[in-house]
Amino acid sequence: MNRLRVQLVLAFTLVVLVAVGAIALLINRTTSTAFRQYITNSGVRASGSGVQQLVAYYQEQGSWDGIERLLGEGILLAGPVRGPMPAANARDRQPGRRVDVMLADAKGRVVFDNTGKAEGTRLSSAEKSRALTISETDDSEVLGYLLLSWPGPGDGLGRLEQRFLDSMRSILLLGGAVAVALGLVLGALLSQSLTAPLQRLAAAARAVAAGDLSQQVRLDGSDEIAEVAQAFNEMTTALSEFERQRQNMVADTAHELRTPLTVLQGNLRAILDGVYPLDESEVSRLYDETRFLSRLVDDLRELALADAGQLRLNLRVTDVGQVIRSTTENLAPAAEASEVKLAAQVPAELPAVWGDPDRIVQVLSNLLVNAVRYTPSGGAVSVTAREADGSVELAVADNGEGIAPDDLPHVFERLWQADPARARENRKAGGTGLGLSVAQSLVEAQGGRIWVESVLGQGSTFRFTLPCA
Repeated sequence: MNRLRVQLVLAFTLVVLVAVGAIALLINRTTSTAFRQYITNSGVRASGSGVQQLVAYYQEQGSWDGIERLLGEGILLAGPVRGPMPAANARDRQPGRRVDVMLADAKGRVVFDNTGKAEGTRLSSAEKSRALTISETDDSEVLGYLLLSWPGPGDGLGRLEQRFLDSMRSILLLGGAVAVALGLVLGALLSQSLTAPLQRLAAAARAVAAGDLSQQVRLDGSDEIAEVAQAFNEMTTALSEFERQRQNMVADTAHELRTPLTVLQGNLRAILDGVYPLDESEVSRLYDETRFLSRLVDDLRELALADAGQLRLNLRVTDVGQVIRSTTENLAPAAEASEVKLAAQVPAELPAVWGDPDRIVQVLSNLLVNAVRYTPSGGAVSVTAREADGSVELAVADNGEGIAPDDLPHVFERLWQADPARARENRKAGGTGLGLSVAQSLVEAQGGRIWVESVLGQGSTFRFTLPCA
């Protein structure tokens, strides 16, 4: 983490250094150029003679034709530029400091350039903005543009002017140094603010890896790091809940396994000791215990495969209406034996679903067996189906005792039973306490969802959906 902090400080400082350097260079160059242009233009404006000569020439000639003769004779400048302005062919013969001269007409076309490079071209917008506008008066028509420039850095400037530019450069260097120092300080502070929550997050992650799932990190601000911290807290909360459920399931499973094993062990021991006779009724009772163990192991295996994402499904286009009719017909004798009326209502135009028909039968059978088991004699259980939002919704409804509102959120939890007495009845009837959990896993594996609606004293309705084919 310290390495990251150093990298952040260096990166921030480098960015500041590059930005300050680029800005300083641009300001220095722009200031030097503008200052030299200002000194030159001020000299021309102070004397006024040069511009007046150009205006007089244009009034006399009506154009700028032959202007090189006038400029070749020289234009007197005031200020730091002393002496005549040389023409191209007399640059080295004229006294005074050299100034590059460029004259353009009213349309910006260059008619004279003492360097001989730009004649016939047009002034750029930047050049035109720096040029002196030539006109009879300030409000009169523009006759042309006069552009003066120094050919080299420091050339054409007096001692005072050069000192001014040097002081400007010193100020820029000092400002750059201060900016870099501030960049270092701000980079250190910024890196600290960024790495501190990451350090806390890393420490919490190491604690979770060591087995402490209660870890929570402090949320600071609303940036991306805070979002990561929030996600971490949500993860540890979920892991804690999963661990609680796992421990409860292990304990409940051990309890469920212990009961039939104890019965088997005790009865077999009694048979070996001659206490119980080895008759058909005793063997049948022991066989029922082994069947319960087998169902419990099968349910646990189904849940383990579902949790691992390895549940095998044979998905295909399935006539869910036929699945409902065949399942209810197969369970009708058991319902009649419990004096419960079992009926199915399937629309004729019910669309096919994309699912595993064997798994759908497994889910539907589980729900129907539970509904019949907890419906009193003379009650009724119904199966209905309808199309809803690109899915087929199946519903298993009974008019039994219903489920308390506080118990509804837990009905799909593994080995959960609201009433111990009811759990014993379920155990005697062959239930493992995992049927609804298995049903939920099978429905969700096929792209659907399952839920329950219940009113205490009026009955319950379990609904699940399957996607249309």
